[in-house]
Amino acid sequence: MSQSATVSPDVQPLLFQGVFDKDVRVTFDAPDQSSDGGALLLAAIDRKLRICERLAVVFHDPRQPGKVDHSLLEIVRQRVLGLAAGYEDGNDAGRLSREPLLGFLCGKDGDEALASSSTLCRAENSVQRGDLLRMGHELTDAVILHQRRQRRGRNVPRVTIDLDPADDPTHGDQQLTFFNAHYDTYCYLPLLGFVTFHDEHGSEEAEQFLAAAVLRPGNVTATTGARGLLRQLMHRLRGAFPGAILRVRLDGGFAAPEIFAFLEAQRVEYLVNMASNAVLERMAEPFLRVARERAARTGVAAQVYTRLWYRAQTWPHERSVICKAEVVVGADGELRDNPRFVVSNLSEHPRCVYRKRYCRRGEVENRIKELMNGVALGRTSCTAFLANQLRVHFSAAAYVLFQALRSACAGTELARAQVDRLRDALVKVSAYVRQVTRRLYVALPEHYPWESVWRTASACIGAWP
Repeated sequence: MSQSATVSPDVQPLLFQGVFDKDVRVTFDAPDQSSDGGALLLAAIDRKLRICERLAVVFHDPRQPGKVDHSLLEIVRQRVLGLAAGYEDGNDAGRLSREPLLGFLCGKDGDEALASSSTLCRAENSVQRGDLLRMGHELTDAVILHQRRQRRGRNVPRVTIDLDPADDPTHGDQQLTFFNAHYDTYCYLPLLGFVTFHDEHGSEEAEQFLAAAVLRPGNVTATTGARGLLRQLMHRLRGAFPGAILRVRLDGGFAAPEIFAFLEAQRVEYLVNMASNAVLERMAEPFLRVARERAARTGVAAQVYTRLWYRAQTWPHERSVICKAEVVVGADGELRDNPRFVVSNLSEHPRCVYRKRYCRRGEVENRIKELMNGVALGRTSCTAFLANQLRVHFSAAAYVLFQALRSACAGTELARAQVDRLRDALVKVSAYVRQVTRRLYVALPEHYPWESVWRTASACIGAWP
């Protein structure tokens, strides 16, 4: 048998001949190399926030202790850090089994392999309903505790809570997936909760931090589970920031009598979008008339902001409704009415309430896109509904790590970068990994283009120069 016939396909050289100025020979035999050197940053953040540890400690383990090769903490870390590194499928475990840096970060020694895809699948399908409820509480507590530590000694006058549903299309036999006419697809409808902190001057800070993620069947209404999730967030925020005023922002799907009654009983500020109806449009007509005159005169869209007092048939009393009486100008010069309504108990000027207080809620859409595209929140392809909720928790945990990493990049050009950008710049970096008895040596490329940002982030996380 010839020597070439005995070469393993893993190290079989590849030759680019006649393509470049010189022949190029490629082999896959560099030892102790990792393609995810920046996962070290995310793992360091996880050690500080203890997110994976919090999730693992409430995870029921039905296995016999003497037959366990991979602890639940190792499995949780493998899934969360794998999602953060871009490995969204459980089947990716086979490709990562000998990844040296990820193995170390998950708690493995030396050449110990990571958990296989079948082990991960069994763990996901062993989760119980009570485990998931406690995991949701632990995730919320970890985020709020971290934010309290970050703001120690600084006044937090107000915290804003944003709830928003997301559509998660399904393409199989998942439990509790239903056809939703609004989204025109079979789907789940996860409910996501974000918190935004205000500075000493009352202005909202830039980041909206994910604090809760609950998977729901595809045929529920927007309000299903909203009161329970709001109650959970309010209770924990009041405990962590006792002097802060709480504000709640919701879109039109939450404009239900029970939600308004709940918000008023909780004594919080609120802004809830409300769909237009004949009564509101009739009340807004005088202001739309003014906007039409302005739009016709200037040729550009015009808005008039005002406050209306309105009582729906299902409401026990009148409520303040902020009206944006807007008229837009089409490409053909035609004027078109576009009135918008927000129910709010804020007493500020209507323009300020609508533009400065409510419209910021639109940023949540960007956070949801990051969750779906960056950390695979929609990868709910398990048959069991509870297993899919566990996957949602894992994706949420990975996103919390990225938000903390983004905060650590403050003052750099990646301070507002999206998850995909952060991953490409800071996580997907080649690294040489060598482990000895008491130390792990990680060598990043000498000409790594994001070295200054990497150093800034690592110093913020706790690395010493």
